[in-house]
Amino acid sequence: MKFIFDAHLDLSMNAMEWNRDLRKTVHQIRKQELGMTDLPDRGNGTVSFKALREGNIGLCVATLIARYVKEENLLPGWNSPEQAWAQTQGQLAWYRSMESGGELLQIKTAGELLSHLSRWELDSSKTSLGYVLSLEGADSIVSMEHLEIAHREGLRAIGPAHYGPGTYAFGTDSDGGIGEKGKKLLKKIASLKLILDATHLCDQSFWETLDNYEGPIWASHSMCRSLVPNERQFNDDQIKSLLERESVIGMAFDAWMLYPNWERGITDPKKSKVSLKTIANHIDHICQLAGNSNHVMIGSDLDGGFGNEQCPYDVDTISDLQKLDQILSKRGYNQDDIEKILSKNGISFLMRNLPQ
Repeated sequence: MKFIFDAHLDLSMNAMEWNRDLRKTVHQIRKQELGMTDLPDRGNGTVSFKALREGNIGLCVATLIARYVKEENLLPGWNSPEQAWAQTQGQLAWYRSMESGGELLQIKTAGELLSHLSRWELDSSKTSLGYVLSLEGADSIVSMEHLEIAHREGLRAIGPAHYGPGTYAFGTDSDGGIGEKGKKLLKKIASLKLILDATHLCDQSFWETLDNYEGPIWASHSMCRSLVPNERQFNDDQIKSLLERESVIGMAFDAWMLYPNWERGITDPKKSKVSLKTIANHIDHICQLAGNSNHVMIGSDLDGGFGNEQCPYDVDTISDLQKLDQILSKRGYNQDDIEKILSKNGISFLMRNLPQ
């Protein structure tokens, strides 16, 4: 069973907002949520610590996420940046609690990453799950001093925007540039040597970010617009620009990004034939553009506000990521290529860009 690195999981959001105890099994969490209707994915979760272990997913990028929304913004979120910041601090406290209990281990440096991988290979059953801390959407950053605090707490990656118009950039389902605040944020990200996550940037903000930021950049969970037309996806010119920057692009498992005109709560993954083979189609497309397999990774986003009602139908729990091994093999990928896609590309990127 191959080692897998998942570059995007909203673990703390599930724990603190969905009230899921990830130390339970997936099926125990589902049973606990039977009859609940407050969220569309209740009873359909796919992620737990045990499921990660069963899938040999010993390393992930785990997020902090709290969106600040202005009065005219109809998206759900917090009514002030300070509230959003406080929410991320509660999420951070959950990570610290899981570390104290031996469930998780925060990875802050390349040396720590190497040590973790060695321990996992020696005896994964006695090794904590490793995670690199990322911030999805920067609206909770009240000031640049707050970003410095987050960095001291081990933040190593940041996406300037999430959904809608943000403080520092425009995200999915909105249009606009990064402005002076966005440029100031990019300058601070560069000085702290953080990884910039281009996921969720609208087209204008994407191109302005690339023009104004020269540091390391990746896309933790994005797909191909040529296969599923939607601005949430990257078009080929954007993908090529990321390839030129030696980036890696993580494959997301949200079915609305895998099937054109998906209707939430109506479209069925099985009937629409959204499967792990669909993920492989996006992998193929990026590899063809690159001419190699060096720029793709997994960024599943599983349980990122959706469950198995809206992911590939052959995914019951996150452990099923292992099925990609055989699917890619049948597509003609050799074992070295498959290992790169499942873990080595993302790990190599981290080794180059985490503090030594």
